[in-house]
Amino acid sequence: MAHEAFPVEVLTPEGLVFDEEVEMVSTRTGVGSIGIRARHQPLLGMLDPTELRLYRGESDIVRFAQGEGYVQVADGRVLLLVEEAVPPDDLDRGDLEDRLRRAEEAESSAEDDSEEQRRAQRDKRRAQAFLNIAGGG
Repeated sequence: MAHEAFPVEVLTPEGLVFDEEVEMVSTRTGVGSIGIRARHQPLLGMLDPTELRLYRGESDIVRFAQGEGYVQVADGRVLLLVEEAVPPDDLDRGDLEDRLRRAEEAESSAEDDSEEQRRAQRDKRRAQAFLNIAGGG
């Protein structure tokens, strides 16, 4: 059964990575998974690293490894502002394992409750999430 489509934009610091109409957005906020369909109530939320799924239809799904960011639902549109949005086929396991190792080293050498420690923890969560999406985390 088809659902009403609505416009979705996915932006990273490098620019626009997706700008189409979809029937549903599936992502993860700081409080859990969320599905957004047409006519969703206005929303502003913080996003966690996860697999972003944009459903053009039941069997037509665009996927991205999504970094931290924000989601805004307003005026019948959805805007996702994220640090990274990488197609799963473009993920490099070796690079992700290296990123995870570096983040773990940075976390263990940082002072407790420092900005450096928080940054390392964020990088570690992202690398772990991306490794899971790549199929080996």
